[in-house]
Amino acid sequence: MKQALVTGGIKGIGLAVTKMLLSEGYVVTVTYAHDEVTAKNIKAELPIDVFRAAQDDKEQMQALVAHIRAKGSLDCIVLNAGTTERSGLKGTTDEAWERVMQVNVNSNMSILRDLYDVIAPNARIVFMGSMMGVLPHSVSLAYGVSKAAEIALAKNLVKEFAGTGTTVNVIAPGFVDTDWQKTKPEEIRQSICNKTAAGRFAAPEEIAEAVRFCVKNAFVNGSVIEVSGGYNYK
Repeated sequence: MKQALVTGGIKGIGLAVTKMLLSEGYVVTVTYAHDEVTAKNIKAELPIDVFRAAQDDKEQMQALVAHIRAKGSLDCIVLNAGTTERSGLKGTTDEAWERVMQVNVNSNMSILRDLYDVIAPNARIVFMGSMMGVLPHSVSLAYGVSKAAEIALAKNLVKEFAGTGTTVNVIAPGFVDTDWQKTKPEEIRQSICNKTAAGRFAAPEEIAEAVRFCVKNAFVNGSVIEVSGGYNYK
């Protein structure tokens, strides 16, 4: 059986990706950081392995690596977990900057480094980036820079996996109708829709379909696939 790991896989985009991989025949392990209630409910609903591993907790991440290594080879990794910090340059503390970089960049590098020798030939590695890593954002400096760094990390990793058949790609969603986005004031949501040619937020399942494309197409490698609905088109 093909084994997959999805970080942050119990809600939103991660959950949609998890369900997609199940439909493709993968045995899926998902991680979560803090939401025990949702994790318990998802574990009861879906035939998946649910493991608590906050990306900013190095001991939990080491435990995750040991847990995955015990399963044998790994055929797909979707690095979806992330965090944000809505501050500009003057409002960003050292601690906030370091936390965002640890969660969005450093921990993903560590996962791939520490699992390298159990990643199967012809595996698929997909980073969940963001259009904020492509287009600058005025109030999310650390987040935007971290997502740009994810893109750079993925492109450099293509060289690390050259000759193995393993591909490394980045999905860069625009605004997606997750629970967190649904809490935004209506005037902000409408402003986002007005800047998006499609006139709406994406469904998480639409982002999962982009991941499916990367998983199934062996010639897509080192790509940044924008799934933005035409964000910033005017």
